[in-house]
Amino acid sequence: MNRLDMKLEIVVIPVSDVDRAKAFYAGLGWRLDADFASGDDYRVIQFTPPGSGCSVIFGRNVTAAPPGSAQGLYLIVSDITAARKELLDRGAKVSEVFHDASGVYDGPDEPYLFGRRRVDGQDPERRSYRSFASFSDPDGNGWLLQEITTRLPGRVETDTTFTSSGDLAAALRRAAAAHGEHEKRLGKHDEDWPDWYAEYIVREQTGKELPS
Repeated sequence: MNRLDMKLEIVVIPVSDVDRAKAFYAGLGWRLDADFASGDDYRVIQFTPPGSGCSVIFGRNVTAAPPGSAQGLYLIVSDITAARKELLDRGAKVSEVFHDASGVYDGPDEPYLFGRRRVDGQDPERRSYRSFASFSDPDGNGWLLQEITTRLPGRVETDTTFTSSGDLAAALRRAAAAHGEHEKRLGKHDEDWPDWYAEYIVREQTGKELPS
C-alpha cells in the first residue's frame, strides 16, 4: 500500500493584539498569505517564514490558548550567524548564539529559551543541531533558531532539495571548503570537482558519511 503523506503545514500561535502581531511578523520579512475576517468576532492571519513548508496562523477567536503560551517554535537555518544578523537588521531582539551545556536533548524547551543550560557561542565543533539563538514576539511566544547543515541518517528523503537559493549557496560554500582540503590531500587540482561537490552535497543532505 502506498504511504499517504501527512504534511504539517499550520502552527497556531496565540496573540493578544492581532495588528501588533501582524506588524511584527511582517517586519521579520515573512510572507503574508492571508488576512481574513468575518464580522467583528473572527479574524485569521497566516504568515510563512522564508523557505518554510509550514506556516503560522493567529488572529481573533482562532485559539483559546493564553497569549504567549506557544514556546519552543523551531526555525531551522543553515547559517545561524547570518540568520541572527538578518533578524537583528529587521529590528527583532535576538539572543546571542549559544549551545547546550549538557549536549543531551531531553526535557522541555524552556532551558533553551530562557538560559538555564546555555553556553555562549556556537558549538565548538560546529555540529548540526547544537547551536541556537532565541527571540520572542510581542506576546512572548518563544522562537528558536537552530543551525542544521547535516541531517541525522533517516531524517530526510533520498531526494535532495533546497528551499531557498541562500541554503543552496551555503551548501556550495561548505562543499568548496571541504573540497579545498580534498585537493590538499591530492596534491593537485581536481578536474572532477563538480562530481565531488555534487556527491558532498547529496551526502550531507541525506545524512550519509561525507566524502574525503
